[in-house]
Amino acid sequence: MSNSSLKDKLQSGRLTLGSWITLGHPAIAEIFAAAGFDWLVVDMEHSTISMEQAGDLIRVIDLSGVAPLVRLTSNDPNQIKRVMDAGAHGIVVPMVNSRQEAEAAVAATRYAPVGVRGVGLARAQKYGAAFQEYLAWQKNGPVVIVQIEHQSALTVLEDIFTVEGVDGFIIGPYDLSCSMGIPGEFEHPEFLAAMETIRSAGQRLGLPGGIHVVEPDKDRLELAIEDGYRFIAYSVDIRMLDVSARAGLSGISRTKRERE
Repeated sequence: MSNSSLKDKLQSGRLTLGSWITLGHPAIAEIFAAAGFDWLVVDMEHSTISMEQAGDLIRVIDLSGVAPLVRLTSNDPNQIKRVMDAGAHGIVVPMVNSRQEAEAAVAATRYAPVGVRGVGLARAQKYGAAFQEYLAWQKNGPVVIVQIEHQSALTVLEDIFTVEGVDGFIIGPYDLSCSMGIPGEFEHPEFLAAMETIRSAGQRLGLPGGIHVVEPDKDRLELAIEDGYRFIAYSVDIRMLDVSARAGLSGISRTKRERE
């Protein structure tokens, strides 16, 4: 597999930048892959992307030389098996709130005796032609990123972050704030304290921390880098399209267009 560079970057604490794909057309993934990201997440949790579309997106991203990851709908071993067989280099697992949940996610990416994943022949194994190569890779190769997005995880961060096979974490700010009863209040002192608790735990334990800069704002991206995050998602396809479209029309009133 070709994503050892992403795995190596995470393990060495180097900065990696990616983005989020929620639209199922392969051209979106191809455009993003050509932009220079280290990785791209195909989001199956908050999109209408089907398994078939996910497979096409994974293929385009991979063939473009970028590491394809999949954000799951849930910590589901059957879905993990299918996206890994489709050629995903790793997974982003939502709502991980215990060591057991993190261990289950890692196990679902590996074959027995290390894991619980069923063996099949698909694109990841080059349809059978590279099974032995894949067999060797899957022992340690899959990238597993856990999402910390509920206040119940805050008291067991060390348990989650020290699971062997977990390569990093990413904070889900919206769900985290909702679980705290302060939805979307990202400047609230309690939310800021929770963010710092997560960030500092990752740094103390040597686990690369991630955050999603949802709006395409380069200043916020720079702040995230300065704060020590090393697995940073820069925006998402739908926000980039929306912000770019609105910026292009900014200052040109409808009245002026009708007059012209």
